[in-house]
Amino acid sequence: MSNRRFEMYEYRQALVRMRLGESDRQIAKTGLMGRRKLAHVRETAESQGWLNPAASVPADADLASFFPGRASKQPSTSSIIPFQDDVRDWVKQGVAGCTIHQALIRKHGFTGAYSSVRRFIAKIKEVTPAATVMLDFAPGDAVQVDFGAGPEITDAFTRRSYQDPFLRDDAGLEPASVCGDRARPENRDLAWVPP
Repeated sequence: MSNRRFEMYEYRQALVRMRLGESDRQIAKTGLMGRRKLAHVRETAESQGWLNPAASVPADADLASFFPGRASKQPSTSSIIPFQDDVRDWVKQGVAGCTIHQALIRKHGFTGAYSSVRRFIAKIKEVTPAATVMLDFAPGDAVQVDFGAGPEITDAFTRRSYQDPFLRDDAGLEPASVCGDRARPENRDLAWVPP
């Protein structure tokens, strides 16, 4: 529990338990505070007379004056902020993070760690996601065509094997209407046209 910040209600609870006669070891077993911190609280409470059951439990303001909380750290600014325009441009161009880090070192004498570059790139990508466009067509207005390699075919007469290119038509149209002049006999190697 080192370096833990205690709230005022935790100090108050420790004081109440001490006033009830519990030892520092018993209070520490509950997980409220460690024995060293409890010894410090007990010493302060005895000097102020807070352990006397007849006295009232001190207010939070009194406790805060004897047990001040740690000042919260101000968020540090990133060392990459002066170069953020360059980094944004490089991210838009698709440059990798390691390359950006090396370019910052070479170009600007950047002394920050690669992790700061990686975190900054993640923030950029989080704020500006890649835009996508939905394509919406009426039936019959567009077709998806896939020219690919078909199965391996063995010629029955020559015993020669070859892969015949074929056309996949997702719109249910005739291959000749989709590929136009590719369906002509002289371009037969570009499309498979059913007989």
